[in-house]
Amino acid sequence: MEDSIRWLLKGDPAVRWQVQRDLQDRAPRTWKATQRLVAREGWGARLLALRAKDGTWGGALYSPTWTSTFYTLRLLTQLGVSPTQPQALASCRLLLEQGVTDSGGVSLWSSPSTDTCVTGMLLWMASWFGLADEPLVRRMVDWLLEEQMLDGGWNCQRSNGAKHSSFHTTISTLEGLASFQDTPESRGEVDKAMKGAQEFFLAHQLYRSERTGDVVRSSFARFSFPPRWYFDVLRGLEHFSKANMPWDSRLADPVEVLIRRRGTDGLWKAQNKHAGRTHFELEPARQPSRMNTLRALRVLRWIDRVGGLPST
Repeated sequence: MEDSIRWLLKGDPAVRWQVQRDLQDRAPRTWKATQRLVAREGWGARLLALRAKDGTWGGALYSPTWTSTFYTLRLLTQLGVSPTQPQALASCRLLLEQGVTDSGGVSLWSSPSTDTCVTGMLLWMASWFGLADEPLVRRMVDWLLEEQMLDGGWNCQRSNGAKHSSFHTTISTLEGLASFQDTPESRGEVDKAMKGAQEFFLAHQLYRSERTGDVVRSSFARFSFPPRWYFDVLRGLEHFSKANMPWDSRLADPVEVLIRRRGTDGLWKAQNKHAGRTHFELEPARQPSRMNTLRALRVLRWIDRVGGLPST
C-alpha cells in the first residue's frame, strides 16, 4: 500500500489532498493547504479557467452534458474544490436559482419535466458549498423524500409507471441526502429515507437482481471516474464507506469484485469511460488511475476498520 500511496502523491492536487486526509491521517492544516491548490493548479484550475463571465460552462446549464455548467461543477466538487471558492460557489447558486422548480424537482432544460438524478446530484453540490439552509435546497429535499419508492430507492421514470427503483437514480439521490445529512439541517425523515435506500442496495448486493441473483449490468462491475450519473460497484461501496456503516455480509460479493480489479502493481485502472465530449481527459483509459486507486484504497481501509473482508 505504501508504494501505491507514494504513486498517488505524485498526482494532481485533487488526489493528493484526499490521500493526505483519508489514507495518511494528516493534520487538517496540511490537507486543507493542499486542497486549496485544486483551484490554482492542475485539473481544477483548468476547469475554472474555462468558466464564462456569466457563470456557465459550455454555453449552457445542462447540455451538452459533460461540458455543461452542471457536470463541470459536479466534477469540480468531486475533485474537492474549496467550498468557499467564489466562482464555483456563484455557479452553484446559479444552478439552484435556474433549476429548482416550485415542486422542488430540478429542471435545467426547456422542458418543464423534472429529473430525480439531477435533483439528487444538485443537492450534493449545494450541500458541498454550504447552502443546505437555503429554501431552494430544503425544497429539493422535501421533493426527493416524496419521490421515494416502496422498495426504498428512486427512479426518474416513476411518473411514467416504473415499479422498480433505478440503481443510477438511487445512488445519486442517496449521495445527495447523505451530504445533506451531514449538515445541521438534517432531520429524521432524511435518516429514514437513507436507511431505506441503503437496504435497497444491500438486498441487491449492490449490483445483482434480488429475484434471480444475476448481475443486472456487466458495466456495474467496471469503475469509472468521473462516474457522471452512472452507478457502479465502487460508487456504491464509496457510499457505505463514507457513511462509515457497519460491515454487512451482503457486501462481500461486491468487495471481492473490487479486489479482483486490482492490478498486480497494486493499482486500479480507468475503466468504462462514458461517451461524450469532455473539456479534457483526466486520465487515459485502461491505464492505472489515481482517482480510482484512491477511491478503492479508501474503501478497503474502511473494510479493515469495520472488520469486513481483508484487503489483499
